[in-house]
Amino acid sequence: MKEKVIIYQVLPRLFGNQNTTCKENGTIEENGCGKLNNFSDEVLARIHDMGFTHIWYTGVIRHATQTNYSSYGIPTQHAEVVKGKAGSPYAITDYYDIDPDLAVNVSMRMKEWEQLIERTHKAGMKVIMDFVPNHVAREYHSICKPTGVRDLGEDDDPNMHFSTKNNFYYAWGDLDLNEIRQSKPEFKAFSVKDAKIYEPYTESPARATGNDRFDNRPGCNDWYETVKLNYGVDYCDAGGRSYHYEPVPNTWGKMTDILLFWASKGVDGFRCDMAEMVPTAFWSYATGILKAKYPHIVVIGEVYDPNQYRNYVKAGFDYLYDKVGMYDCLRGVVRGERPAASITHEWQVVDDIRDHMLYFLENHDEQRIASDFFCGSAMKAIPAAAMSLFFQKNPFMFYSGQEFGEKGMDKEGFSGTDGRTTIFDYWSPETLTHAYQDSSDSALSQEQKYLAATYRQLLRFANEEKAIREGETFDLMYVNPGSENFDPRTNFAFLRKKDDEAMLIVLNFAQEARQLQVCIPGHAFDFFQITEEEVLVTELFSGGKKKVELKKDGVFPISMDANGVRIYKFNVKMEESDIILNEHHKEEFPPAHTAEHLLNQLMVRLFGCERSRNAHIERKKSKMTFVVDHKPTRQEEKEIETEMNRLIELDMPVTYEFVDRDHIPANVKLDRLPDDASETLRLVRIGDYDVCPCIGKHVRSTAQIGKFVLLGTNWDEHAHSLRIRFKIVQ
Repeated sequence: MKEKVIIYQVLPRLFGNQNTTCKENGTIEENGCGKLNNFSDEVLARIHDMGFTHIWYTGVIRHATQTNYSSYGIPTQHAEVVKGKAGSPYAITDYYDIDPDLAVNVSMRMKEWEQLIERTHKAGMKVIMDFVPNHVAREYHSICKPTGVRDLGEDDDPNMHFSTKNNFYYAWGDLDLNEIRQSKPEFKAFSVKDAKIYEPYTESPARATGNDRFDNRPGCNDWYETVKLNYGVDYCDAGGRSYHYEPVPNTWGKMTDILLFWASKGVDGFRCDMAEMVPTAFWSYATGILKAKYPHIVVIGEVYDPNQYRNYVKAGFDYLYDKVGMYDCLRGVVRGERPAASITHEWQVVDDIRDHMLYFLENHDEQRIASDFFCGSAMKAIPAAAMSLFFQKNPFMFYSGQEFGEKGMDKEGFSGTDGRTTIFDYWSPETLTHAYQDSSDSALSQEQKYLAATYRQLLRFANEEKAIREGETFDLMYVNPGSENFDPRTNFAFLRKKDDEAMLIVLNFAQEARQLQVCIPGHAFDFFQITEEEVLVTELFSGGKKKVELKKDGVFPISMDANGVRIYKFNVKMEESDIILNEHHKEEFPPAHTAEHLLNQLMVRLFGCERSRNAHIERKKSKMTFVVDHKPTRQEEKEIETEMNRLIELDMPVTYEFVDRDHIPANVKLDRLPDDASETLRLVRIGDYDVCPCIGKHVRSTAQIGKFVLLGTNWDEHAHSLRIRFKIVQ
């Protein structure tokens, strides 16, 4: 089965940091720091269950910081050339080392990283890490390089501005940081005891900055904390830029060896920072060597020049950021600045390399959707997320905290209030403090729970639905011009199809509900070889079904919620068994039936037993039987009632998804299904607390259940059988 790549980007420094002091410009002692070990087996399982296939651990390699680890033999960094107390993850100080901030035991930091790689693989996901090829920290010095490896710049001739034997570029004169000092108040005045800390940083001769400032006087907006690496390009040649690739520049070999080093640790891919600032000739050289030894490795490039996209694909990149195209377009659509119809142009201009384009709505460089700088509400971007996930087969990247509506509006320190979550400071964003730690999600608001549940459905549909994962796409916008039944400024529609499975997906970017009629042209019928007929369609979000007459150039009526997504699945051969579930004859009371799910999972967790095999769920009173290892005490019986009502009060969302038997989550057992159960199953999820196959009726969230009242229990000592009698009071 072909997998749709869905990447979860996470900054371990922030993830799961339980210290909520959040002092502006706080130290690690004051504000704390997340650790690699926060990603336990349980946490990783929950991330995987969300629908992710890969995790990009951002900021793992040791980088410049103002935190002192000299007692571990780690060189200290001068504060003048470190951005923020924690420092930038993209100012690398040792390509062969792990950031000590992230380790529980600093001396065992590499081992902790290797163990995290193993845990991530065990959880069913692949590992991506940063490769920062364009620049390093001012005070780069490797203390962990393998035996025989020469350090970057160790053999440079600083008297030469440019040489293919040099790893850095050298300017005339000493480094002048006066403009930076004037812009940073902490360096204007300091006490005598701090004088040693704030002695001016010196560098002679000056080296070029990472953003191609080749003189000795960088400004406050330059990447003054970094040094540009030399790949054989002379940017200041008298005749213009010149290229010197024969013999192979020294930097090429050193940087390729770094890629091989981390690949040998079990890493599955690299996200290459500012890849377009490094020549394609190097990438062809490095990716050729890397993939010859590790064919499975995925290489992702941060490239912002669309004119260069195809050159970098040819140079070995699997995926490229679709930033200035699709990201900028979707941001504009969400903000009401561009029509939804403009999405069509963005995919068409890169259609020949569409499988290589990486879609995203957030990352560490961009403003948070829920920030005041983007659109102020995380829910407004749900149609954009659906478009990014469902329109093509290409990958999607998701930034940690996006699923909980992280706003990025904190004033953390160096980062400031800019709508981004800091990468420079020690901090603990509220949305990530308990992320995936508490199985009940008790720390989340109702809005956050709903958002997370919505994203979970979107992400899982992307990989579990064959038509989305592998199907072809047909854009319907050209036959749906503006009318009272369709508004191309706020509506977008397309078809997906694989084999006999087809889907109509419609998005509403508007802030109000809409009644739409979507035209499906004859060309789409011919392209997908669909016949005109009446079909039974299933709307995947709600599970609702209806019959629709498919006609060439006919219309498909749709009722859309504000910021809504509709996914209509149908079989073009009318083999309804693909989506039709078994007949369901029970007349259920949804609150009690939903309570049945909760009680099943609660008993599993409290007593380590199996789910009930004998249940009678009715409106007046219900009974469920469990096989447990001992007769519960009165205190344990009281705990059942107390915990049930606590779970109900959490108001966890109840959601559905349709999956075939090949895509059943590992924790879902099918041994109790009837022999004639259909191939397509409906999974019912209650927040992150429970998931099981079920065709019954349920409430929309647990608060709608009412109050759980334990009427009594019966114990059979011989069978170790516990019958629980309860009722639901509304």
